[in-house]
Amino acid sequence: MHAPYLVLSIACPLRKKCTQSHLEAASHPAAAYDDLVDKVESGYVDIPQTPKTGAATQYKSLSRFATKSVHMRECLAEFLGTFVMILFGMGVNNQVVNSKDANGTWLSINMCWGVAVLIGVYCSEGISGANLNTAVTLSHCVYGRLPWWKAPGYMISQLLGAFCGAFVIYIMQYQNLNVVDPDRETTHSSFATYPSDNISNYTAFYTEFIATAMLVLSVYAITDKRNRSAGPVGSPFAFCLMIMALGMAFGMNTGYAVNPARDFGPRLFTFCAGWGSKVFTLRDHYFWIPLVAPLFGGVTGGGLYRLMVEIHHPETQQ
Repeated sequence: MHAPYLVLSIACPLRKKCTQSHLEAASHPAAAYDDLVDKVESGYVDIPQTPKTGAATQYKSLSRFATKSVHMRECLAEFLGTFVMILFGMGVNNQVVNSKDANGTWLSINMCWGVAVLIGVYCSEGISGANLNTAVTLSHCVYGRLPWWKAPGYMISQLLGAFCGAFVIYIMQYQNLNVVDPDRETTHSSFATYPSDNISNYTAFYTEFIATAMLVLSVYAITDKRNRSAGPVGSPFAFCLMIMALGMAFGMNTGYAVNPARDFGPRLFTFCAGWGSKVFTLRDHYFWIPLVAPLFGGVTGGGLYRLMVEIHHPETQQ
């Protein structure tokens, strides 16, 4: 038998088998995926893939809730990232304070906050850039990394995420709070930041300013692709270590808010949840310092990195 006839005699039964398999897959959708695997393993790699049922159908049904607005997606990502970050951060704060250091220490607080930022970044970096911090957002706007018109949406999302995160932890710790502090007199520091007793508001402002400057400077260094960038995989871990270092180096004076949304969202919640107006009036109305100092510090830190490093990059890289 000549070779062309041999090829045709082999190909025809295979084509018939493939066509029959397609018809069976169409009449039995549940078996479509297994049928496709068998075909690929047998060498039929040029056949159209039949979509899986079940999970794919469920995803399609949920997609009708998807927003088509890019900015809305960014705001949702900022909300979720901040919410998750605050959930872990407020969780460890309350666990340490309410157990009177029996279930944690200052070290565990710093470590958990670092991991909280790590997870928050993973939740939102690919969508919004994972600002998760009003000071970072303001700095990005000042230096052209983010359009100014996006700032209100980002900042409101961060504030709401922090408020909701504090609310969830409050429900979780409600019974413990009733035992440790039934009159809501001493546990406000589990949610918002306050200075140590021997620290003046001037020193507190300076501390928050410097700490936030180092935070934003570090963010710019870690994400600078023309320097030794940590890359998309390494960046979250670099942020995690940076937050741990901030707490260990600068946290004693003020509890290192370094983020207006992180402080004001939970502070506003404690005002609503029974701690009263003292959360705003304590220590000569201290509340404005973690709200304002990080904004100036963040812009200063970002500007310092740009002035000393970023603007000096060559126009072209060899």
